[in-house]
Formats: sequence, C-alpha cells, structure tokens
Amino acid sequence: MLLTTTDVIQGSIIQSYLGIVTAEVVYGSNFLRDFFASIRDIIGGRTGSYERLFQEGQKKAIAELEQRAERLGADAVIGIEIDTGTINVDESGVLILITATGTAVKIQ
Repeated sequence: MLLTTTDVIQGSIIQSYLGIVTAEVVYGSNFLRDFFASIRDIIGGRTGSYERLFQEGQKKAIAELEQRAERLGADAVIGIEIDTGTINVDESGVLILITATGTAVKIQ
C-alpha cells in the first residue's frame, strides 16, 4: 500500500475515493519520563525519551491508518497528516495523543 502526504500520486490515476481514515494512539504519562523532561527544561537540551515516544507513536498511528484503509479495499492513502496533542486527565496526569488522518483511495 502506498502512503503519502501528497494529494496526488504522480503517474497514477485515482479510480475512487473510499473515504477519510483516521487512527489514534494514546500514551499515558510516565513519572520518570516526566521527571527527566522537567530537568531538561531547566538545563536545556533535547528529551530523548519523549522523542522516542513520538517516533513510536507516529509509526503505530501510520500502521493503524494503513490497516483501516486496507479494510476499505484501498490501494493507497493520500493527504496524510499527523497531529499531536494532550488530554488533561487531572492535575497530575496528562495523556499524549497522536493522530493520523488521510484519504483512502483505489488507484489504477
């Protein structure tokens, strides 16, 4: 299956649009990761644990997007966008949300 952020596929003709597909990945907060990230806030630098979390989450969201498109009979997903956000659970807890959205299509 072809996955792309573009809205056209060069050299291919889109035969039919099967609909919008979405995938969501949600991670809970982690005390140790949050603690070390807060230290990085103070001293500066990159937070490798969060970078790895977002990389893993994006891969999982794209994989789920692909599976959902396959269930629709798609050959490709075009116009893919990945967004991140947070969901506040309470004063001490935050969930990290990673979403992927695109259009499932059949191509010739």
